Amino acid sequence: MSSAVARTSRTLFPDIYNPQKQRKTSKFILETKSDGEKSPVFTDHNIAQFRKPLRQNICTRLLCAGFHRSFAQLFALLQRWDEAEAHPHKLEKLQSFLARAETAERAGQYVEVYDNHLSLARFFTEPADEWLKIHFFQLALQSARKIKIDSGKREAEANLHIGQIYLEKGQLELAQEHYEVLYHMTLCRKWQDTSGHSHHSRSCEELGRVYTLLAEGLLQKQDCELAMKKLAKAYEMAKESGDSGQEGKAAYRLGLAYQSIGDHTTAKQFFSVYKDISTARDDMDNLGRAYGAIAKSLDEGKQTEAVQYLEKFAEISMSNKQDRNLEKAYTYLGSILNSRMQYDESYVYFKCAYEIACNMASVSRLQKAQVRVGTSCALSMLQEYSKHIEISRWHSIQKIILWKEKRQDNFIEPMCVTVQLKNSGQINFL
Repeated sequence: MSSAVARTSRTLFPDIYNPQKQRKTSKFILETKSDGEKSPVFTDHNIAQFRKPLRQNICTRLLCAGFHRSFAQLFALLQRWDEAEAHPHKLEKLQSFLARAETAERAGQYVEVYDNHLSLARFFTEPADEWLKIHFFQLALQSARKIKIDSGKREAEANLHIGQIYLEKGQLELAQEHYEVLYHMTLCRKWQDTSGHSHHSRSCEELGRVYTLLAEGLLQKQDCELAMKKLAKAYEMAKESGDSGQEGKAAYRLGLAYQSIGDHTTAKQFFSVYKDISTARDDMDNLGRAYGAIAKSLDEGKQTEAVQYLEKFAEISMSNKQDRNLEKAYTYLGSILNSRMQYDESYVYFKCAYEIACNMASVSRLQKAQVRVGTSCALSMLQEYSKHIEISRWHSIQKIILWKEKRQDNFIEPMCVTVQLKNSGQINFL
């Protein structure tokens, strides 16, 4: 009989010899026997701690404590959360903060309600819990709207948090909606975050980022008109943010958009803004890019001015060892000189661009550089060949025949072409 009782009692306690099978210990009621000994008395509640799932026990606890709204919220989440039982610490956290939020709400302490919802939103950081993070940020927004003592500051912060999540998920329209609310709420406000960054400046920065991403998508769909409007908004937000670096970049993007549709006059205006800001910030990289963009937008009647801008672009790129920009500068210069039929000079610049392309991990750029060098070299020889044909004298015919026999790169002695770049020495090619 005693052995049977022993076997039965072992099923009521956790296995102390196998910690992996241990369950959470429970507080038992101790009953005093007539002989003075104390033994535990098991109630239905105590037994349920071991025999029922944790989610059920937590829901029961909330109901027994009178937290009916917290129970309803948790139960709704558990309907979507299949893996909840595998994360007991998360369930305990939910129970604790939901109960605190409900207690605060009963007392009309909506700041505390907001803080508890915000704490839960920040607690769920794993990718699989992203839906929980969004849920509690939305609850935080709802509770923030009930706060009357902060002039809407917490509501603005909640919109910022939700906008960030949608931006990370690529849901740009939803992000735009929350950032625009943030923007209007922070107008004429001096609110700052813990780092001292202005909330209004942050709203301008985030809106500018969203408008730019939306514009990129519209350009891919060939909807240039709407894309231009978005980029113009992004530029205005960058100006309003007070960050000159962002303003310059936004002006450059808008200039490129106008350049792509052939409006070079407007493009030059924005490129000039980009140039002036880069100069003021002593940002050589962006300054060189600005010179290159301006030169590309100058019409055919201003090629001399374009060459001057491109030479500055090349100088800055060379001094800062920016090979990609330097290769672009040489290519642009070669193209302009080629259009002027100055084939010898264009060959020099194309050859420079080709040598840089040889050291870059881009097959397409190298192939294009090879074609440019070959074309300019052929045009240079064709120009000389035509001159000898037009002269039609014995020594000219003799040079043409000699050239055909040897197939040299030119008709006379090796030619030395010198291209002078201001403040950067000179380039010589034989």
